Amino acid sequence: MSNDQFGQPSDSTGIAWADLKGTLLLVKVHEAGIEMDTQFGKSSAVRADVIVLDGDDAGTEYNDTLIFPKVLQSQVKSKVGGMVLGRLGQGEAKKGQSAPWKLAPNTEADAKVAREYLAKTTDAPF
Repeated sequence: MSNDQFGQPSDSTGIAWADLKGTLLLVKVHEAGIEMDTQFGKSSAVRADVIVLDGDDAGTEYNDTLIFPKVLQSQVKSKVGGMVLGRLGQGEAKKGQSAPWKLAPNTEADAKVAREYLAKTTDAPF
């Protein structure tokens, strides 16, 4: 990353969870319980930084993004000010609904990857 004092504008497209399925994600939770109006009506979200640690998109950072999938929210919302590490997958779909996005528990190998990333990233958002 540049040492320039000016950051680039964030991409407003959000996260395409399907593109990240199976990848190791490091989530820094900033705020939970955000309520807003969306094109689908009232919705809640968690504000966080999400970093992809492996796979084709390794190193991609989604800084100050909103997490809308409900199960993902429930897995990270109690960790405001902390970090959550897990591998993105999907649970079982209920009748008439899509399979929920969720994080599988991390392994010691996953934790090693995250520790190495944090050690070499001096200007990470953490």
